[in-house]
Amino acid sequence: MANSADQQSPARHVADSHELIRVQGARENNLKDVDVEIPKRRLTVFTGVSGSGKSSLVFGTIAAESQRMINETYSAFVQGFMPTLARPEVDLLDGLTPAIIVDQERMGANARSTVGTATDANAMLRILFSRLGRPHVGSAQAFSFNVASVSGAGAVTVERGGTTTKERRSFRITGGMCPRCEGLGRVSDFDLSALYDDTKSLNEGALTIPGYSVDGWYGRIFSGCGFFDPDKPLGRFTKRELDDLLHKEPTRIKVDNVNVTYEGLIPKIQKSFLTKDREAMQPHIRAFVDRAVVFATCPDCDGTRLSEAARSSKISGVSIADACAMQISDLAEWIRGLREPSVTPLLTTLGRTLDSFVEIGLGYLSLDRPAGTLSGGEAQRVKMIRHLGSSLTDVTYVFDEPTAGLHPHDIARMNTLLLRLRDKGNTVLVVEHKPETIAIADHVVDLGPGAGTAGGTVCFEGTVEGLRAADTLTGRHLDDRSTLKEKVRTSTGVLEIRGATAHNLRDVDVDIPLGVLVVVTGVAGSGKSSLVHGSIPAGAGVISVDQGAIRGSRRSNPATYTGLLDPIRKAFAKANGVKPALFSANSEGACPTCNGAGVIYTDLAMMAGVATTCEECEGRRFQSSVLEYRLGGRNISEVLAMSVTEAEAFFGAGDARTPAAHAILDRLADVGLGYLSLGQPLTTLSGGERQRLKLATHMSAKGGVYVLDEPTTGLHLADVEQLLGLLDRLVDSGKSVIVIEHHQAVMAHADWIVDLGPGAGHDGGRVVFEGTPTDLVAARSTLTGEHLATYVNP
Repeated sequence: MANSADQQSPARHVADSHELIRVQGARENNLKDVDVEIPKRRLTVFTGVSGSGKSSLVFGTIAAESQRMINETYSAFVQGFMPTLARPEVDLLDGLTPAIIVDQERMGANARSTVGTATDANAMLRILFSRLGRPHVGSAQAFSFNVASVSGAGAVTVERGGTTTKERRSFRITGGMCPRCEGLGRVSDFDLSALYDDTKSLNEGALTIPGYSVDGWYGRIFSGCGFFDPDKPLGRFTKRELDDLLHKEPTRIKVDNVNVTYEGLIPKIQKSFLTKDREAMQPHIRAFVDRAVVFATCPDCDGTRLSEAARSSKISGVSIADACAMQISDLAEWIRGLREPSVTPLLTTLGRTLDSFVEIGLGYLSLDRPAGTLSGGEAQRVKMIRHLGSSLTDVTYVFDEPTAGLHPHDIARMNTLLLRLRDKGNTVLVVEHKPETIAIADHVVDLGPGAGTAGGTVCFEGTVEGLRAADTLTGRHLDDRSTLKEKVRTSTGVLEIRGATAHNLRDVDVDIPLGVLVVVTGVAGSGKSSLVHGSIPAGAGVISVDQGAIRGSRRSNPATYTGLLDPIRKAFAKANGVKPALFSANSEGACPTCNGAGVIYTDLAMMAGVATTCEECEGRRFQSSVLEYRLGGRNISEVLAMSVTEAEAFFGAGDARTPAAHAILDRLADVGLGYLSLGQPLTTLSGGERQRLKLATHMSAKGGVYVLDEPTTGLHLADVEQLLGLLDRLVDSGKSVIVIEHHQAVMAHADWIVDLGPGAGHDGGRVVFEGTPTDLVAARSTLTGEHLATYVNP
């Protein structure tokens, strides 16, 4: 007996019993009391239609609570500097580990942010050049385009031993910023006719800059500054007066008994508008900048952003500007070739960082690439780089569609990286739609069955094989395969592109057929976006729907974003004989207690703020008197609570018939957003929903050529079919549709394919195939051809 007892395995340690992350009663957004158990140190994929609650469960509940609890371990002083996170709506969360979120948010709305600055590669390069560069020009900041050179001298008062003496001191900071362009790499020239109307005086509204109206604060400053006559037409200003209006240095003046700083129009515009990334601007500001400002490469630094001194210091004949302009895969080779014992640890770390770029499929980028120009998928992979070589284990990595923007060839590489993170002993949670990534999961959680209020429940939990056998929407569509078209449409003309050289394109000549569905494809970094966005003239008739994020506050909703609320307000106003402004929760009709927000936010300093439903309006956002006005038997709050499908029927017939509103609702239903509530805050929409919302707003634009950038991003397998139907309807109505896409179902459905490659960066930039999908599959001459052939003939 003793012998057999000795052979038994030792009792399991209690610490090893915490093998699950347990979620009970999750109610965040549309989740309906969700209970789920997620195995630790495994790869779990969350799937389901767009809007089914995946992000609410993974990001809004599990990751949010993990980050909130980590923040609470810091002192109250430190928490005061950190974002406050509210506790998610959930009964129990057990077994959480520290979460690292790698999402698809675009990087850097700052014109100074580049791939190098965002990944710390630039910081290491600057140190390297400050140590090895010849001639020696200064410390690391002498190579930074964000640090200006500053010098000064003067008398300082020093107290020593009870006596006060004056000493002369001087200082100098050597920065690497180009003084001409201030480190932006570009200079701006202004079209003065877009800034003002010289036939009018300032008091007559001569300034045509957003926010500079006569009644506004800026307008009052310019009218009351005293440097010129505000009643004199600008065309009759003297040279001195015009210079004061446009270029005057900051000067303290008094306007309406208030001390203010007066500054000329051009420096003021440069500071307020041009320091921001163009994509981060509000639409009307962006339109003004496009109209009024002409950008050109800085002639002094040739776009490198660096001063002449920084560019003069070299290592083996290479300056820091040359290094940052290299393709990262080439830069990694150059770094490996340097032999200098004094900086060996630095070279090793920098080489490892650059190798991570190559490993993750971003070796085609350069460190001087502006961060704002990266696609959502590229931005997400750049964020992954700092985690690849991490020594941390037992943490939870949370990914939001890591395969977005990836060619099927690149998805296999991404899958390997996810498995590597898991095999180090980490819990990997992935929100994903691509069957190639779902297939590698250890555990699958399928949410649904529908989207919005029709979703929010767990339809399936288990293995991939179990999902295939389950009767859920994802299970039924997991092995879907599109077939090639038997007959393709005939083009009605061609769009000629000649000598395209944007970014890595190599003098490309291509004819894009019009009147058909054209798919431009190729591996990530092969030059697709450069060809379509950089070479197709964005003039009359071209409507571009890119991947730029929708910007909106919690007051914005689908009704305000699409312009739907305008005809609805007018219809209510006409039916009741009152002003349309009463039916806006951001204007006269707003509840005075919550200012039309529906909730009252209480700031509790370093503790999580509390949002409570407004007792006055009960969350309806409007004054009680406004809710008495009705249209078709419904008040404005009830209309905003309707889904798109309900509203489509409501405004399509009867007393509430409003053709302008019905047309917008038709387009929303067309792109598969029939379940969305009209008043749902934009901040609660998923990535796929936002992209389709943007597509719906552009469908009414007058133009013959639609350019869509990866419209399948964030779409469930079942929704892709609906998108293809929409693209067919656009083409059949006489439009030309050009789609940048990696999804094989869209390729198979195309009338014509333009395939770029053969590789990425300087290995790409050439057209490797033009023709029908059938010809591409038959030839199998490119990576795309091989993957498409495997897809249609599994």
